[in-house]
Amino acid sequence: MRRFLTMLTVLVCLTPWPANAAVDTGFAPDFTLENLDGTNLRLTELRGQVVLVNFWASWCGPCRQEMPVLDRLHQRYNDAGFTVLGINVEGEAASARAIVAKSGVTFPILVDAEQKISKLYDLKAMPSTVILDRDGKIRFVHRGFKPGDEEKYVEIVKLLIRE
Repeated sequence: MRRFLTMLTVLVCLTPWPANAAVDTGFAPDFTLENLDGTNLRLTELRGQVVLVNFWASWCGPCRQEMPVLDRLHQRYNDAGFTVLGINVEGEAASARAIVAKSGVTFPILVDAEQKISKLYDLKAMPSTVILDRDGKIRFVHRGFKPGDEEKYVEIVKLLIRE
């Protein structure tokens, strides 16, 4: 019996919890961060829009791979009341500026200079994406990125735009 319980404990510990799921955890924590152009942006100013918040870092390969995908999504649905916010978690703007210059993304890039917002949102992976409905409620959380993940983003964004 002891061996069975040990094996069961190992199995439970090694079984991954779903990293990406539709959720309804209440309102997203508000924040104000500086954009790369030097202006401040407050999350609550975007109420009434569907917002995809993407936490990323320049050293993260999947983050850099995901940025053009997010930019296409931003451009495609922006007129329908959707926006993407990129939050660089490295604490300084130089690396973020370099990646933006290279990738040509058009959505706002904010810098979490003191990593307070990263902690507030309890980041567990890079990149991490949170999608908010028009009321500012968290409706979807996605950790990591691999090609094809954008199909789930499109599905969620279209659903929330129609609500």
